[in-house]
Amino acid sequence: VGRDGKPKCRPFMFCFEKEGKLWFCTNNQKDVYKDLLANPDVEISVSSPDFAWIRLSGRAVFADDRAVKEGCMANPIVKGQYQTADNPIFVVFYLAEARAVLADFSGNPPRSFAL
Repeated sequence: VGRDGKPKCRPFMFCFEKEGKLWFCTNNQKDVYKDLLANPDVEISVSSPDFAWIRLSGRAVFADDRAVKEGCMANPIVKGQYQTADNPIFVVFYLAEARAVLADFSGNPPRSFAL
C-alpha cells in the first residue's frame, strides 16, 4: 500500500539469500522506499513458464550491511545503476518473517513455508 492508501505493485529484482535472509535493493530517492518505510509489509509474486507460482510475503527491513551491498554489486544491472556499494542512494533490505506459498494449476493444494 502506498502512502496514498492505494495498492501498489512494483518490480523488484531478488539479489540473493544470505544467512537465511532474502535480500533486495532499491534507491532511497524513490517513492517505493518511502512507501516501504511507512508500511513495510510486502508480497512478491513470480510465475514460471509452466504457470506455477510463488508468493513471498514478509516485512521489509532496511540494513546498512556493507557485505550485502558488495554482493549486490555482482549483478551487472545493480552495478550499472549504482556503480559502488558506497553510493549514498543505494539501500538494501531483507524480508523478515518471510513466508512462501507455492501453487500451480495441478489441483494439488498450495504449499506454505516459513523462511
